[in-house]
Amino acid sequence: MANFIFGVFLILVLSYLSSRVTGKATVKEIHADVDGKLKQLNKPAVKTIESDDGDIIDCVDIYRQPAFDHPALRNHVIQMKPNFNFKEMEFNSKNGSSKLTVFQTWQKSGSCPKGTVPIRRIGREDLLRAQSVQQFGRKPQEVVLKSNTTIEQKDGRFPSINSNALALPAIVNRSAAILATVGANYTGAKADINVWNPNVESEDFTTAQVWLKAGPNDNFESIESGWTVNPQLYGDKNTRLFAHWTDENTNNWWLIFGNGITIGYWPASTLNVLKNSATMVEWGGQVYSPNVRKSPHTKTAMGSGKFASSLKGNACYMENIAIVDFSTQLQYPPEVTTLAEENYCYTALNHQDGSESSPTFYFGGP
Repeated sequence: MANFIFGVFLILVLSYLSSRVTGKATVKEIHADVDGKLKQLNKPAVKTIESDDGDIIDCVDIYRQPAFDHPALRNHVIQMKPNFNFKEMEFNSKNGSSKLTVFQTWQKSGSCPKGTVPIRRIGREDLLRAQSVQQFGRKPQEVVLKSNTTIEQKDGRFPSINSNALALPAIVNRSAAILATVGANYTGAKADINVWNPNVESEDFTTAQVWLKAGPNDNFESIESGWTVNPQLYGDKNTRLFAHWTDENTNNWWLIFGNGITIGYWPASTLNVLKNSATMVEWGGQVYSPNVRKSPHTKTAMGSGKFASSLKGNACYMENIAIVDFSTQLQYPPEVTTLAEENYCYTALNHQDGSESSPTFYFGGP
């Protein structure tokens, strides 16, 4: 198992910028759908790089990347760098993640020219693994147990912050173990995430990530990033960096990786209730599977596959956890709570020893 750390930082920069539903498709129709989707996703490449891990990386003109297919991004002018000085922020309070060397396997085989972006080429087999061509790359639909059902902790209590119970919906096909904070003015969140390569069954996926959320539980928006093992999406069981967002006019949220590398941003025009800030931040892991909350239970692991109580060296963890509010200062959240939806499978523990300036959050299980 790989066991190392990378830093993820999601921050809002206040810069204003402007299928077939029913029936069965024939084999011919399916192939036509696949060919059309491949043409849509795989833009003409300025340069192509074959990676040692089997991926093909296309260097695509930055203004021809698939993101510009989004209706909200017509006439969008790319912001090449944030209008906020990230170097003024203390990125690393403990383990110095700014000293990490960030690389991807394909970069050993070449680099993309200036003015292009590297994009993993999507193959026919990738689309055929998906439940449908239209669903490719999307999370499975989250099904809430009941509209008024919220998650209870093992002792029968609801998770709470400052004695205020959190109404978190119980999702049929997801099990999570998280650290959460609730407020009104979160404009960023970060963590250094311990990386593993857990066992994952072929129809499932698992993540370790940071979420920023806003809106009601039954219709919230979120932006998320971290690592995932997702065989159905990628066709392998490698651990990969991912970013995800709900799709609905806001300001730009930037994704910062490792030692302050700006990967890119979620444009203002693609979100809605996250316009000014997030109201909730979560750190932790999740397992998506049709066989959570069931017996027999999925064997897909979260984190390292070890319970949170096994601590550093065994359990997956996040440290240097911080939020940003309108003061633009990184700080540990004033109030947090932990939650594990299936404590017998995946656990959560916020732990601080005498040598640590802030708690380390441990999570996961087999």
